[in-house]
Amino acid sequence: KQVQPQTSIKASITGTDADLIIVLFGDTSSVESGTKNILINQDEHTEFSSKLYDLCGRHIYVINLIGLRDIKEITLDKGINAFLLLISYGHHVSQYKSGLQWLEKTFGRGAIYYLMTVLTHNSGEKYEDAFKDLKVCDSFVEKRYHTCTRSMSVSEEIAELLLKIQAMESDSNPSCFTGLICGGNKEQSKSDGVPTVALQHKSQKDLDKIVQNSQHQRETQTLLTRLQLQDEYPRKMSPGKFLQVGPPLKLHQDTSEKDLAYYFLHRLIMLDYRARYIPVEQDSLNVTCSKPVLDSDGNDSDESDLESFMSAGVGTNQPSQTHVHPMDVQMAVFHCSDNFLRQIMITKLSQCQYALPLLVPDPFTAEIECPLWAFRQITKTWKKTKGDSQATMKNIPICKAETPLVSFFRLGSLSVSKSQLMNSLINDRHSTFFHRHCPGSTKTRLLLDGVAEITWYCPAGKPGDAFNNCIAFCNLHGDAVMIEKQRDILMEKSSVNVVMVPNLQKDDGSRKIISALWKSKKPLICLLVDDDGAVESRKGKYKMGLKARNQADVSVELKRIIQGLLSSEDPSILKTTFQLETMMENSEIKVDESDNACQNGKSAAVTITNLFQNRDVSSIKDDFLSYQGHLWLKWCKANKELHRLTGNIENDKSKKERELTRIRGQQCDISCSELMRLFTKNLFILPPKDKEYFLKWTQILTDALSADCISSILQSYDNKWSEVMALRNNHDKSKHLEKMETELELLSKKLQSATFGLEHIFREMGQIYEAHKTKHGDNKSGNWCSYPKLAADLLISGHPLELLDGDAGHVPLRWISSVFDEVIRKLGDLKVFVLSVLGLQSSGKSTMMNSMFGLQFAVSAGRCTKGAFMQLVKMTEEVKKDIKFDYLLVVDTEGLRALELESTTLQHDNELATFVVGVGNMTLINIFGENPAEMQDILQIVVQASMRMKKIRLSPSCVFVHQNVTDVAAAEKNMDGRRRLQEKLDQMTQLAAKEEDCSSNCFGDVITFNIETDVKYFAQLWEGSPPMAPPNPGYSESIQELKAHILSKASASNGISLSHLKVHIQDLWDALLNENFVFSFKNTQEIAEYRKLEAEYGNWTWAIRDNLLTIENQLYNRIENGDLNQLESSSISTETSKAYEEIEEAMIRYFEEEKNKETLVQWRGRFECKLKEFHDEQVGTVKRKLDGVIRQKSARKMMDDMKTEFENKLLQKSKDIAQNFKNKSKEEAELQQAFNTDWKIWVNELTKNTKPLEDIELDNDLFVILKEIGMEEKLIKECKESGTYKDISKTDKYVDYINILKKKAVLKQYFKTPKASSVDQIQIKQIIDIVAKESVDTIKKKPVATRGYQSTYLHEMVHFIKENVAMLESELKYAFVKKFTVDLVLYVFDLVKSWLLESQQKFKLDNDALCYLESRKMHYYNIFQICCKGSSSVVVLGELICEKLRPSIAEAAYTKTALALARDMKCNVPAFSGNRLNLEKHVLRSLAEREEFEEFIVYFQNPREQIEAFITAEVQRYIDTGHNKAEIILQQNVEDIYTVVSQALCTATEKVKIQRGDINAWLSELSLLMKDQLKFDSASFKDFSDIHDFDFLSKETDEKLKSVKEQISSFSVHEMKKSRETPEQILIDQLCRCCWVKCPFCSAVCTNTLEDHSPDDHSVPFHRSCSLSGMYHANTRVMYINFCTSDVSSDRTFLPNRESKRAFPYKEYRKAGPEFKSWRITPDESKLPYWKWVVCRFRSNLEKYYGLKFEGLGKIPENWKEIRKEEAIKSLDEMCQ
Repeated sequence: KQVQPQTSIKASITGTDADLIIVLFGDTSSVESGTKNILINQDEHTEFSSKLYDLCGRHIYVINLIGLRDIKEITLDKGINAFLLLISYGHHVSQYKSGLQWLEKTFGRGAIYYLMTVLTHNSGEKYEDAFKDLKVCDSFVEKRYHTCTRSMSVSEEIAELLLKIQAMESDSNPSCFTGLICGGNKEQSKSDGVPTVALQHKSQKDLDKIVQNSQHQRETQTLLTRLQLQDEYPRKMSPGKFLQVGPPLKLHQDTSEKDLAYYFLHRLIMLDYRARYIPVEQDSLNVTCSKPVLDSDGNDSDESDLESFMSAGVGTNQPSQTHVHPMDVQMAVFHCSDNFLRQIMITKLSQCQYALPLLVPDPFTAEIECPLWAFRQITKTWKKTKGDSQATMKNIPICKAETPLVSFFRLGSLSVSKSQLMNSLINDRHSTFFHRHCPGSTKTRLLLDGVAEITWYCPAGKPGDAFNNCIAFCNLHGDAVMIEKQRDILMEKSSVNVVMVPNLQKDDGSRKIISALWKSKKPLICLLVDDDGAVESRKGKYKMGLKARNQADVSVELKRIIQGLLSSEDPSILKTTFQLETMMENSEIKVDESDNACQNGKSAAVTITNLFQNRDVSSIKDDFLSYQGHLWLKWCKANKELHRLTGNIENDKSKKERELTRIRGQQCDISCSELMRLFTKNLFILPPKDKEYFLKWTQILTDALSADCISSILQSYDNKWSEVMALRNNHDKSKHLEKMETELELLSKKLQSATFGLEHIFREMGQIYEAHKTKHGDNKSGNWCSYPKLAADLLISGHPLELLDGDAGHVPLRWISSVFDEVIRKLGDLKVFVLSVLGLQSSGKSTMMNSMFGLQFAVSAGRCTKGAFMQLVKMTEEVKKDIKFDYLLVVDTEGLRALELESTTLQHDNELATFVVGVGNMTLINIFGENPAEMQDILQIVVQASMRMKKIRLSPSCVFVHQNVTDVAAAEKNMDGRRRLQEKLDQMTQLAAKEEDCSSNCFGDVITFNIETDVKYFAQLWEGSPPMAPPNPGYSESIQELKAHILSKASASNGISLSHLKVHIQDLWDALLNENFVFSFKNTQEIAEYRKLEAEYGNWTWAIRDNLLTIENQLYNRIENGDLNQLESSSISTETSKAYEEIEEAMIRYFEEEKNKETLVQWRGRFECKLKEFHDEQVGTVKRKLDGVIRQKSARKMMDDMKTEFENKLLQKSKDIAQNFKNKSKEEAELQQAFNTDWKIWVNELTKNTKPLEDIELDNDLFVILKEIGMEEKLIKECKESGTYKDISKTDKYVDYINILKKKAVLKQYFKTPKASSVDQIQIKQIIDIVAKESVDTIKKKPVATRGYQSTYLHEMVHFIKENVAMLESELKYAFVKKFTVDLVLYVFDLVKSWLLESQQKFKLDNDALCYLESRKMHYYNIFQICCKGSSSVVVLGELICEKLRPSIAEAAYTKTALALARDMKCNVPAFSGNRLNLEKHVLRSLAEREEFEEFIVYFQNPREQIEAFITAEVQRYIDTGHNKAEIILQQNVEDIYTVVSQALCTATEKVKIQRGDINAWLSELSLLMKDQLKFDSASFKDFSDIHDFDFLSKETDEKLKSVKEQISSFSVHEMKKSRETPEQILIDQLCRCCWVKCPFCSAVCTNTLEDHSPDDHSVPFHRSCSLSGMYHANTRVMYINFCTSDVSSDRTFLPNRESKRAFPYKEYRKAGPEFKSWRITPDESKLPYWKWVVCRFRSNLEKYYGLKFEGLGKIPENWKEIRKEEAIKSLDEMCQ
């Protein structure tokens, strides 16, 4: 029978004999009705469908509700077998969801269990993808899915559908839907809706129970709807939905019912046990509430009011619906939570000291479930005592704990609360079990009856403990008479059963239960509520009346009985223990861990932990996690050393880099352990849910391993410590004590090794990746390439990831960067807000973060957090409206001042704190108590380190959180303390800024902090004494307030993108690695004192060095004079003993009399040793130097004696070897090879008794010296790398070198801005030039070329520079930053370095035998070549003579050429042909033509430098444009010299022939003839006695000289510069030897030609505008443009210098000081237009350079601007008229 679609329907189906009843519903578009439609036949008028009967032979009743939206009423006498939801392809998802909602709304949630989904489609249409879409939808079941054409005319399709319905019928229990559904939620009678055929075998009691269950289901559904959880049942809520950062909770406002579940969970996560007692706002008329009493209107009499008040009852007209019971909220959330959220929920309930659900009946199926998985993360700690023996500590996962179980049952209805009585046994100040008197309790509760809750009493090992061991207490809610299954399970598991009954009546329904318990051997306690009898006992069975008894007395008595039963030795009493894991053995209980995904995850985790069987936990990391073992620690140490190199930096750097590569290679050579292979394999292959279980199981199982091991080690440690203390107390100093102490230390190390958890496995993944990435680069072969992707998935899903390795104290940058790259790839480059936390160990940091955001940071079992972990927390959409980032990145860190790291804790803590503060947008400074002293020290280091890491732009902020503050008025009472905190922080910031040359004035300049709002006070965490104390609600309120404050501050931040955060972490860590100095100190004050001590130490060492230098010079002279040939160290020590003793006394006085001597005392011993070592080292150095001088003197004497012998031997050997090659055709390469082979042999033979001179390392020496004077290694490196020192003499930004904080108050009257004035700029530059010149001159006076280099020369230079900088500071009244001194030293060093190296090389050539011989190698090779060609001795000697004369001829020719060029230019170049004034005119003309401002500035500040540059340029121009004039002069000079030599050859030959002399006489005569022209030493030519043909010799030599002449005649500027004189130097010496004193007003240079023209005054024909020298109007920034020649005739006054308080009249300028007195400035109104043009042309340049303005009084006159350059240049001619 078919019912046609309508807008509403009211139907009754009764008395039908249908075999099958089907309801069709859905959208009208999903089906085509018509005669061919088998399922819906419009023309059918019979009761049943004939087409369906023909198809299957069954009477099928079809109800067509397709398109229907409203149902008035359907009354059923038969159950509905199937609901067919018809959906059309293309709209299948939306129609499925809307159809599901309609079905649930119309027929109730139970109808979904009888749902069949039918997808309809057009014939030939492809619809396969619809199945994938529907699979993800809620309540979709694959085997209850069917497809057919929209016409429903294919009989095979309909037949298959009917078969699926039949299968569903068989699976369903009951086989049909029996609920009577009404549009208005009407209740059905007990007989309604129940099929007659299904009730024939049911009793009336069973029928009542069925109806009752149906009613309970509907009420449960209503409850879920009221709590807005209808879409979350069953188990659809996951942690991801709740563990997001949402808006702050309003703790003290009533909550609407729909938000109850949300508020409950979030307050529970915050450890607020008041989550059970959330007040509900009265926003519904259907909710029960008390009615307000109305005031009388005044007309009623008092009697009537009284009568009304005294009436027998109160109004009963209450609404039907009451408040939701608090436990119904808890259980509803529990039922709607998935296993992971349940685990969090149960863990938090346990921390709140609440009872936990052990047995939970399903509200719809009544199936009993034990949430064992939810208990897995709970670990309980207690101390067991037995008699007077020492307490034994236990720390066990609660699932594995074997404890007695005491179960309480209520039989019948009682007037006494069982739960309240149980609370008095466990904790009488806390409602562990919810009872009827708790706030919010109502008489009606839906989900608590039948629930068995459990809790554990954990003793603290104190006399006041209720029990001496851990006991589990279980409470079955509801009437145990009715709750059979749970009752029987608990009675079986219990050690003691406690039943509460009204009394023991024979006809009572509870008698059967008590009888069974009586017969059991287990102890039984009967509490009779309505009896007042005393306690009776018999064989472990107790009976006690409660009537008229105080509950406290009952509690005490009950504790005594339970304790007695559990400790009884009576064999007749059955003693059992309870273990939570044994609940899995009961087949009547469904355990959540039986879930397939959970079992899969557990199986994979167990496979891993099975690897650890029979192994010591402390060795697991060494055996299975080798990558993070000693090699990783070694790599970290080497990497830190690489960033903190000293000494020979480049060599050490290369060595360290090779070492790092080698270690990474060793890591890669280690095969991946079975543990890591299995772990990563599971991460790759397991489905997401299985993977989540796998990770949890792995964490649980590994933590359990560690907990067992740690507990055992702690017990051993405790025993061993007791033995050691006993020996110490007995003053036992035997070897036995040493042995015991060694064993104790080994136990301590073993305890550290035993901490093994999931975080170590993740760390190993990171190390495997780091090692292979370093070795293989981007060669992506192997599973390791995918590790970052796995880690990114886990980080996104809410798992913490280790950011800083807690064991190595190192950030694995490659690993972290790659993980971030993967996160960016998955989420996009989102913005995050980084929140970090910092505090002392065990101060509650992790607890605070976990409570605030529901996090679970990786913490190994049995200890605190180690290292730093980061976790991503998503922001809710509601919060994201007010902020600019998507995620919160929380960074949790290990505690500072950890005792186990005592040896390295200072350095470690300071590095960690700086990193944590630097990486965070905000850092929570967690302080236990009200005193921030410990954290102050650490923060000082953080601030100073932040200042030093200038390349990293840090902008952190902080909030101080004081935990465990009991006083509610702490904030008010600590106002003065906070003020002092602010002052302390500011003081230490200023001190740090002073040390680091920074401009920060207060703490907030470095780390954003507001003393008024950024200090929070937390109540203590526990409300009482652990382990049974619940958390303090005030703590949760503080958590919520802090969270609101964080979000408020974060809303003003832009956050940081993930890509920028990745780079920021890299930069920050690199900066930390490069920083080493400050981390070794406790606080900023210590750093300041240490630096002062270093400065003093530098003075002491310089005094020692200076004294030894004097002694060295004295001894050197003795050695050179031949008075000292042997030296002892003792003689040097004796010489310096007096000075050393004085220095030692100065050191002692410093340590004993200095203001902060308490701080200094820690370094006294070290510096005393260092000073002695330095003294001994310097004495040894002096001895080695002087011993070297003695050896070198002997070597020089020997060498002088042997030179002739060397020469003769080498010459002879060259000839001898050449004889072997004579007349043989040999290639050049063969000749060279043969010569080189024998040359090495000769040289080794000749130098075997001499020691070579060592090379010098100037850069390293300077580096050491700078460190000795207090400059830090990092600063020196930065200055060298930046290269700014190279331009220190040219820059116009000396303000960068000025320390603003150190300026003295006197500056304020001169400057409005913190810029150096023009006068200062000039003075600084002059000092730089003077220091550079004097340093270079001083160094060049050192006898390096004759005595060799000594590092003392650089010491003198550095100290000279340092003294001049100090003098400049005192003159300018402000200080320079350290960078100025370092840059100036490096600048001067650059100037002298090449000279020192050249001089040392010259010394080496003159004093090192090997160098001397090597310098002669080419000479003898030439002889060798000549001899090889068969040439005679005459040819050889002629060649040697020409080779000897070649450099001498070149030098003489170029020197003569230079003099000729200078003479020619002096006559013919206009600039050089006049006087000094003429030269000045041409220099100024050149400057104007070039128009280069920098050249003008050089002229103003150092005119001699500019004029010398002009002369050099003019000479070069003259040579370049002289039409080969220089070459013509050179050729003439060479020809003249050749003529002299040629004539000398002829003359010597004729004279020797006449005198019949030998070759020696000929050579001597030749040398004598050329002595005035050339250098020629005849003694160097030996072994040519066989030469007698002097005419041939003269002719051969003359021929070879012609070749030399041709070679030299080609002019070379390079050769010119190597000559003794150059034309530019000749002209400079001539033209610049004059007066260079500058006018004190305008800086014009005196033009007197004489250098010292005293007593004549300085003068100049034309002065300049004073603005060109940077002169300005006092107390302004305005240029002074006047000419001093005009001022001296005016009535104006001037200040001689900035410090002068007296103004002098210009007319009396000579009285202003010596520099003014020596000048004659003639009043003159004729001003050179040239300088006016310069002012106008370079106006903006001058303003920028001097920091002044041409405005107001300094405004440039208009007529100046009219002067053109040509006029300006022409006006220069006036200078010489």
